[in-house]
Amino acid sequence: MGTITLSIDDRTEQAFRRLAEKLLGKRKGYLGEAATEAMDLWIREKTQEAIARDGIELTEKAYHLGERRYASRKDLYDR
Repeated sequence: MGTITLSIDDRTEQAFRRLAEKLLGKRKGYLGEAATEAMDLWIREKTQEAIARDGIELTEKAYHLGERRYASRKDLYDR
């Protein structure tokens, strides 16, 4: 388990503490639990954004898939 020292503005800190206490109760470790959950959510969100961005980049690339060997779909299934 790691230790992180953060400096955040007072308004954000107070809002975070109030909400964490309301949701988790004021017990030992509630603030760390809430911060861990917030960080996990942030990591998942940023990871999904990166996956989406990479997917968009792949779709924007032009791929040559070969030549078309039939004129219509009927040509494929006409026996």
